[in-house]
Amino acid sequence: MNEPTDGGRFGKYGGMFVPETLIPACEELEISFREAWSSTDFRKELDDLLRDYAGRPSPLTRCERLSEELGYQVVLKREDLNHTGSHKINNVLGQALLAKRMGKTRLVAETGAGQHGVATATAAALFGMECVVYMGEVDIERQALNVFRMKLLGADVRSAVSGSRTLKDAINEAMRDWVATVEHSHYCLGSVMGPHPYPWMVREFHRVIGIEAHRQCIDMLGRIPDVVTACVGGGSNALGIFSGFVDTEAELVGVEPAGGAAIERGIPGVVHGSLSYLLQDEWGQVLEAESISAGLDYPGIGPEHSHLADIGRARYEKVTDAEVVEAFQLLSRTEGIIPALEPAHALAWMSRDREFLSGKTVLLNLSGRGDKDAMQMMEVLG
Repeated sequence: MNEPTDGGRFGKYGGMFVPETLIPACEELEISFREAWSSTDFRKELDDLLRDYAGRPSPLTRCERLSEELGYQVVLKREDLNHTGSHKINNVLGQALLAKRMGKTRLVAETGAGQHGVATATAAALFGMECVVYMGEVDIERQALNVFRMKLLGADVRSAVSGSRTLKDAINEAMRDWVATVEHSHYCLGSVMGPHPYPWMVREFHRVIGIEAHRQCIDMLGRIPDVVTACVGGGSNALGIFSGFVDTEAELVGVEPAGGAAIERGIPGVVHGSLSYLLQDEWGQVLEAESISAGLDYPGIGPEHSHLADIGRARYEKVTDAEVVEAFQLLSRTEGIIPALEPAHALAWMSRDREFLSGKTVLLNLSGRGDKDAMQMMEVLG
């Protein structure tokens, strides 16, 4: 997981497919990120924030009762314990610091499950910046708690009412806003997708997950795990933890919703500024993804994931909503940890493929906690 090519490509995927009006903004962002990322002062300020504000390093948890039930050893990387409740804060603090360094006064973001929106609103409040978050109308209804949190933090939450009224459409609205306000706004994109340099930059801000997890596994287990797994929508939490193990013998497994599954069901195409695997029909029209999880309700996948799949370094499984609901209850019941519906996808695959995983040690990136999904699951479970 090195830098992309000069054209922002991972293999044949990625690139910068944006309107001409945004090319200078993307180029400015790449230059500013390169300068910041090579600055010891910037890196120290971010490290201090991650430690003293976000609560890093997040711990590893050995799951004794869950391991007994599944028949193999399970270890969790506890990103759910970060401030704001997910891995999203890592990327957002980095981008907010960068925006401040660039002289931007306004953050624009999209959100599906609301965790990226909450993290962006949090960073904006911390740095005294204006914040606008776009969220699909459907997701606003099923993630009411996070909508309240964003508003409490001072963000202007705007509804996306076109198309499927979910994450894809929120991204469309956020990018339109950025085009119109680029002089003073920074688009705080929430995953490893979009035009270059976003897929690379967001992965680098989340690399801290993998760096910590590798060291912690050596300390706790005396070795690296056999399998490292995480849920994948756009795929930032997965690339974050994969980055710590891509140069090892560990098997990397990303888990998508069956109603999305861009790697298995998609074909290469362009959406939201980059070339990647994408759900589309024979005429090239983007198909809608479906998932019980608002955070994974996306028809594409990050370009670096597409590259990892093509070269065989990572493989991608899919699970049904029913399997996710079972996994959500399983972790809650056995370990007293209520997961977000997103990482419950990876746990659902782990629960289903017990024979394959028998005798192995599996590291799961628990990318978020389930508070935000409690009302939705109350309806599902009755």
